[in-house]
Amino acid sequence: MAVPLTRTLAAFQRATWSSLKAVETSVGVRRHPLPLVVPVRTKKRYFIPPAVSLKSKKVSPVNLESKAQAAGVVFRQQYVERPINISCTAGTFDPYVPPEGDARLSSLSREGLKQRTEQLRQSAASQLAIRKIKELDPQFSSKGFAERAQEIFIEAHCALCTFNKEKLHSLVTERCYPEMTRGNRYKTLRWRFVESLEPPKVVQARCPDMVTKGNLYGQVTVRMHSRQTLAIYDRFGRLMLGSEEQPKDVLEYLVLERHLVNPYGLWRLHGKIVPSWAPAKDPIIKTVALPGPDLKPGEEFDALAYQVPKVEAVQWSK
Repeated sequence: MAVPLTRTLAAFQRATWSSLKAVETSVGVRRHPLPLVVPVRTKKRYFIPPAVSLKSKKVSPVNLESKAQAAGVVFRQQYVERPINISCTAGTFDPYVPPEGDARLSSLSREGLKQRTEQLRQSAASQLAIRKIKELDPQFSSKGFAERAQEIFIEAHCALCTFNKEKLHSLVTERCYPEMTRGNRYKTLRWRFVESLEPPKVVQARCPDMVTKGNLYGQVTVRMHSRQTLAIYDRFGRLMLGSEEQPKDVLEYLVLERHLVNPYGLWRLHGKIVPSWAPAKDPIIKTVALPGPDLKPGEEFDALAYQVPKVEAVQWSK
């Protein structure tokens, strides 16, 4: 059984000290005890190269690398890499430009006929893209896809209200997910789809490729005119935006995308096109804490005599 080195040295020192004391007593000469030196084998010392001044700003990168090689230090090569996600694209390819006054102009009026002829001219590229999409997705059809896109839109917003992350990831792309969930951590969402005012329809289709020529993606823009209700509450339970009882007519242009080369790919919500002529959104009502008076111990707060100070206007941006 192994004995610790300290215990062995202590026992050896006591035995040596007792023998030296017995010799001194017999001889009659008193001496100071000699220091005990025990050789201990240590690790082999290798050559340590001199330090390389990596923090010096005056040394050029060429001289820095040569100094590191002379000192025996491996100079690690730095690679500038940017991770990419090939399951979806980074944006909308050739976004659809909604005609001004859509859902307000009649197709029998003069301006409505102009918009109709312009849509027919732009439909040539969409027909070629639909032909490519049908080659890789035989079940795709323009009439049935519009209804399926509306179902995906409703399911995605219901999952957003219940914060079902697993289901939301299967309904929206990786590019659309942060845009839908950003800023909703401490808020309560109440959304409801009331009815569809017009049947949804496909207005544009594109089939871009990314990274390589054969890596195709399908992007379909769907026009949806419906009636919805939306209410957003803050973390205190106060209403910030909208109303649960008053529905509003909403005209939206949804962009759905699918990785066509992937046999397990799904059509997911990728983004939304907001036209330039769209009306401005309603302002958000925010709840802030107003500073109260500084009370001393024993004083009571008189709410009737206290005047609420006015909050200074501060410029902010989102």
